[in-house]
Amino acid sequence: MKLRHLRYFVGIVEAGSFSRAAASIHVAQPALSQQMAELELRLGRRLLERTPRGVSPTAAGQVLYREAAAILRQVAQLPDKVRSIGGEPEGDVQLGMSGALSPSLTGPFVAACRAALPKVALRLALKDSQILKKEIQGHALDLALVYEDRFDPAFARQILYQQQMFIVTHRPIEGVRAISHQQLATLPLILPGFPTGARSLLERACAAARVSLNIAAEVDAIPGMLSAVRAGVGVAVLPVGDLADMAGLADWPEPLPIEPPLFSTVSVVWLADAPLSPAGEAVRRHLVTFVEDYVRTRQPRGVVPFRPWEIAPAARRVGL
Repeated sequence: MKLRHLRYFVGIVEAGSFSRAAASIHVAQPALSQQMAELELRLGRRLLERTPRGVSPTAAGQVLYREAAAILRQVAQLPDKVRSIGGEPEGDVQLGMSGALSPSLTGPFVAACRAALPKVALRLALKDSQILKKEIQGHALDLALVYEDRFDPAFARQILYQQQMFIVTHRPIEGVRAISHQQLATLPLILPGFPTGARSLLERACAAARVSLNIAAEVDAIPGMLSAVRAGVGVAVLPVGDLADMAGLADWPEPLPIEPPLFSTVSVVWLADAPLSPAGEAVRRHLVTFVEDYVRTRQPRGVVPFRPWEIAPAARRVGL
């Protein structure tokens, strides 16, 4: 087995078809098919399931993909690891950041990182926390700044703080300063369609209050959720106590806290069984310092600083 077999196999799985993989890795499709036939013969297992809609890995293929992606990433990082010995960290780092955190942190952090780590090429992905975690597991990202409501042992983490959840509305709800768990059932909610930490928190809170969520619409991206709120479809639930950093929302009403409070935990996460490269570790340290400074100086609404001796009661509040 050669590295090219692994590269071709990973390329096919990620592209979802032989034709798209052939175009992206610049190999003729018949040659690509021959290489995969050789790989399946060598391993004695069928690795790819061919269907009219494309290609997907079999159970054996999923194992190979996970291991092959990790091997290829380690090979790609070798030059950077060698060049970083005894000098400045250098290399590419793929960093993810939750969309709810990005408006206030993205620009300042990228600027600070460029100044502090000039030999590191930072590539930033702004997505939902659950998607970011899946991309870390698929080796598409090195680490991410995410919201967590449960601690998955597949990830190593550094917990930074906890953030209270708020109801975001386009028009004020007269005479209301906070939303109870029972009142959640009366509000038309705009929530992501796939499982997220925020949705899980709400579902558990409503189950405990013996009420059901009133879902007006399912929208997966925060800009889309806010657009639906502006259109009067309903209200959104976000870990944001101040809308000032979000473009076009400065004139919106102040978000309403949920009482009793629901908290999500903000952590930097990476794979537990895959150490970060020197460049990745340098970005992690810089990100932690940057976020801690941001919380201390800005004191965002609804933020509870993380203290190790207080994680147990905080964890109970979010249902960990």
